[in-house]
Amino acid sequence: MFERMQMSKSTITRLFGVAVVLVMAGAVTGTAAVIAAVANGAITIGGSQLVSFDAGAIAGAIVGLVVASLLGGAGSIAAIAAWAGALMNTYRLADKTWFYALLGSGLVSLGWVALIAYVFRGPDSAAPVAARGLARS
Repeated sequence: MFERMQMSKSTITRLFGVAVVLVMAGAVTGTAAVIAAVANGAITIGGSQLVSFDAGAIAGAIVGLVVASLLGGAGSIAAIAAWAGALMNTYRLADKTWFYALLGSGLVSLGWVALIAYVFRGPDSAAPVAARGLARS
């Protein structure tokens, strides 16, 4: 099945980089939306109630949180696509160590750890055989 699909390591690396940027942008946007909501009085912490909301002022924070969610979701989809590309790339190799490491770590929700290792040290089955032999030396 994976023999017909091909994604180069450079494409996987770029896709993973985009995923990291999108997830970080979502985290920053979400944090900024919450800080802005607290600063503008949309969310009040403390007082007679532990947390209270001003419905009119919270609308801007909700927009910010929606944008943050969309950015984070797009980053997650890009990361999953990069992980799947790395799986397809390593499946074609004779040595299945990288494939099993990527698959196992992804199944226990640590695929990003193995993907970081793959980006820095992993093999590229899409590269010519002679180039792969030289890259390992």
